[in-house]
Amino acid sequence: MSTTTSQKSRKQRADDAAVTAPRPADLAALLVTGADRRPPRPSALSASLTFGWRAMLKIKHVPEQLFDVTAFPIMMVLMYTYLFGGALAGSVAQYIQFLLPGILTMSVVMITMYTGIAVNTDIEKGVFDRFRTLPIWRPAPMVGYLLGDVVRYLIASAVMLSVGLLIGYRPDGGVAGVLAGVALLMVFSFAFSWIWTMFGLLLRSEKSVMGVSMMVIFPLTFLSNVFVDPRTMPGWLQAFVNNSPMTHLATSVRELMAGARPFADIAWTLGWSAVFVTVFGAVTMRLYNRK
Repeated sequence: MSTTTSQKSRKQRADDAAVTAPRPADLAALLVTGADRRPPRPSALSASLTFGWRAMLKIKHVPEQLFDVTAFPIMMVLMYTYLFGGALAGSVAQYIQFLLPGILTMSVVMITMYTGIAVNTDIEKGVFDRFRTLPIWRPAPMVGYLLGDVVRYLIASAVMLSVGLLIGYRPDGGVAGVLAGVALLMVFSFAFSWIWTMFGLLLRSEKSVMGVSMMVIFPLTFLSNVFVDPRTMPGWLQAFVNNSPMTHLATSVRELMAGARPFADIAWTLGWSAVFVTVFGAVTMRLYNRK
């Protein structure tokens, strides 16, 4: 009885397989019929997010890339707070209230230059030649780099704020003020990174990208109100510092975290961000298409 049932079961499975398994002739006909059909083209958002995820996977395989968003911010906060706190403000507790938003701004903006290095490395490896052959939105690879780096900026911000809270920083604006300040910093950093994508495409090696980036970013970040009030500077230097995009950004972040609403500085920061995207984004895409 059981043998008969087993034989029937095997026969039933064989019949089902004969029904469901396509014949070679059917497969060939299906391939010929669908040869002129292409999969739908991915949207701009989908393509950009895919390249952003690629940037995150690179961090997974090379976790040392997180050094600049973990150890570097901690070192910056502790070094400048305890080195200059007593001399400039009389105590560490008073100086950290002024310094932390500024040093947060400076550190995140400084690590944006690694975007250009990553772009240049992919060019040297020939990866971009493959990207240009794909039927995707043209700026997607560049936007993907920048979206992936925004995650790194958020990690750096979280690390620096955590260290600041441990050594006495107390934002009067509360959680809402801190989130608003970080959000504005992310917008500016995303826009500012287009400068480095341009250099990554324009220069021949990652060492050249690093050298030029340092020459641009160090004067821009240090000649600002990150560390001290510009009123203590010479008049000619105040004229530059007061109109620097870094000064507007640092003031915006500092005031938002303190619970104020610096509308003028926020407007300047957003205006600078729009200029960076419009000018350097256009130059980047022109270089990308001709590279």
